[in-house]
Amino acid sequence: MELQIDSVSMYFGGKKALSNVSLTLTPGVWSLLGANGAGKTTLMRIIAGILPPSTGRVAYNGVGIGELGGQYRAVFGYLPQEFGFDPAFTAEEYLCYLAALKGVPEKLARQRMAALFEELSLTEVRQKRIKKLSGGMKRRVGIAGALLGDPEVLVLDEPTSGLDPGERVRLRNLLARFAEGRIVLISTHIVPDVEFIASRHALIKKGKLLAVGTTEELVRQAEGLVWRCRIPAGAVPDYERQYQIAGLQHEGDGTVSLRCLGERPSEGAEPVPPTLEDLCLLLFPKEGGRDL
Repeated sequence: MELQIDSVSMYFGGKKALSNVSLTLTPGVWSLLGANGAGKTTLMRIIAGILPPSTGRVAYNGVGIGELGGQYRAVFGYLPQEFGFDPAFTAEEYLCYLAALKGVPEKLARQRMAALFEELSLTEVRQKRIKKLSGGMKRRVGIAGALLGDPEVLVLDEPTSGLDPGERVRLRNLLARFAEGRIVLISTHIVPDVEFIASRHALIKKGKLLAVGTTEELVRQAEGLVWRCRIPAGAVPDYERQYQIAGLQHEGDGTVSLRCLGERPSEGAEPVPPTLEDLCLLLFPKEGGRDL
């Protein structure tokens, strides 16, 4: 099972949103990491068959998704950043509607809905109109819709948006289980949501792939570039002007422990093992930290 993205470029007017992106996705959880505006959503929409690329193609098991048509849609699940729904729909009615579109038999659809509502803590609100649900609940309804057809390829664009920490953990666990024998691609700018569940990551910036690999492979690029040092609290502004600070902790004795990226900030600084978030900060220095 392979989803091949072959030399895909995308232009909007005179602007190039994607530049010659090539990536082969195999079963397991993959992440697409990048700042807002990096081209993640554009690539997701092309993979979903919503946008035709300006150049290149997307193929599933060697056959272009345009040629597969309904066969591809039958094995594909997609959660966009914003999913549309009839304001009158309840959560249950929305999933019934999706099941009908996907051709899922009613009895099987009911079984899957019940399991998903339970898994995503939606059972008590299944009869409520979606428009009256909280942002996090709406997001979980969208996730249930993407999973409903038991897809072979699941693409989720910013799936944890609006979820609280507990819900994010439960979703990560659900996706890790679901990915066995399937391709799951998660687009996000929140590194901790994918650092430990994704088997491989693709880092994208300004429409170009910068790197592809496992967490262990990628963080090697940041070895020798992450430091911990302890300084007087009053010296923090100077350090922030001179160095990239990934973390700060007050020690309660007038000193502060800093996690610095790049060159060694002082003789007393000690090297520390890098994380995927450190690497993303180094690659995307202007986009901020945990939320790239």
